[in-house]
Amino acid sequence: MYELYPAIEPYRQEMLKVSDLHAIYWEESGNPQGKPVVILHGGPGAGSQPIYRQYFDPNLWRIVQFDQRGCGKSTPHAELEENTTWHLVEDIEVLRKYLNIDRWVVFGGSWGSSLALAYSETYPDYCRALILRGIFMVRSKELAWFYQEGASYFFPDAWEEYLQPIPVEERDDMISAYYRRLVHPDHHVRSQAARAWSIWEASTSKLIPDSALIERFGTEEFADAFARIECHYFMNRGFFKSENQLLQNIDRIRHIPTVIVQGRYDLVCPMFTAWELHKTFPEAEFIVVPDAGHSMTEIGIRSALIHAGDRFAK
Repeated sequence: MYELYPAIEPYRQEMLKVSDLHAIYWEESGNPQGKPVVILHGGPGAGSQPIYRQYFDPNLWRIVQFDQRGCGKSTPHAELEENTTWHLVEDIEVLRKYLNIDRWVVFGGSWGSSLALAYSETYPDYCRALILRGIFMVRSKELAWFYQEGASYFFPDAWEEYLQPIPVEERDDMISAYYRRLVHPDHHVRSQAARAWSIWEASTSKLIPDSALIERFGTEEFADAFARIECHYFMNRGFFKSENQLLQNIDRIRHIPTVIVQGRYDLVCPMFTAWELHKTFPEAEFIVVPDAGHSMTEIGIRSALIHAGDRFAK
């Protein structure tokens, strides 16, 4: 069993202007001379967390984290304009050049796995290795499972709360109904929808629900960016040209050492997606954690991710 490394503080924190509108917050921690790793957070819109640093040996790794457009400490907050997958891919590349990093390991879970695949398939020459967790590809069947029908059967109590802001006559397309409210000019309408959307995800992320996680996701500032940006991306199907774009472009990264970690009982990003990636990309190491859901903090997932990082460090 692999434990988290001790908590550390960043040795460098800055804002990087990536467009006339957007500036992204980024930070570095660990060893400035260590092997570079960039951590891609989930959502989209969730922001990076201090605990992510603890998945990597700070003596061996130069740990780079950033908040994607519109969330965390990045500005403007909850902004949807100029906020697409391909803007984020270019932001990662701008940050790599700014930090004078030749190649780095890319670590991403949930939406972070989608972004890691999109980035590596666009810029494979700059990726030393990939560590992916809770695979998500923003396909229609994945979105329908979590936001329309599927996960609802396992969490009917939490689902009932998720339905509350949406009138019965609009519930045949929950993502569209939520989107109308998340871009609504009335602050109360927007806030109520954002909180319900965010709490639904927090309620289902772990095998055993975590009240502290639900409370954090329900805070107004977090929920506003998280729900708005997620729904914006989902309405646009991740801004991909086709449903299976990430699978179709696997040949571009087949040579990159890759570890895929998936919780067997992940209800947010169910295992059928990770399995399809595994079948398309058999060169990658595929690890199924038998007693875990979606969260990277669950013991089996945490252990597998830290072990992968330790191996790539060497």
